[in-house]
Amino acid sequence: MECRTKDFQQEHKKEMRAVQDAMDVLSGKWKIPIISSLCYYNQRRFSDILNDIDGISNRMLSKELKELEINLLVKRTVLDTQPVSVHYQLTDHGLTLRTIIDNLTAWGVAHRRKIVGK
Repeated sequence: MECRTKDFQQEHKKEMRAVQDAMDVLSGKWKIPIISSLCYYNQRRFSDILNDIDGISNRMLSKELKELEINLLVKRTVLDTQPVSVHYQLTDHGLTLRTIIDNLTAWGVAHRRKIVGK
């Protein structure tokens, strides 16, 4: 009987590490809204994302996009136009977050309704 408890505890620790890994990548005030913008519109310019997210600065958006790019969630494409244009979109790996974003959206709508009544 003791072995099963230890196995369960080890499995739970692995799951908790996985949650922590996810939170390390997605933590902060801005990453989820950035990913949400890219999920909704598929491809966005820097200024479009900036306009989507109230309160984020140019510098912070640039920093967060770089971190999301390092974590292989966002792809940055520089177009050879005059002036130079840069597009951002979710990578295939980043698109795996779509279900999470959709669930967060649904929960947020339901929560607001429950709290505010709208």
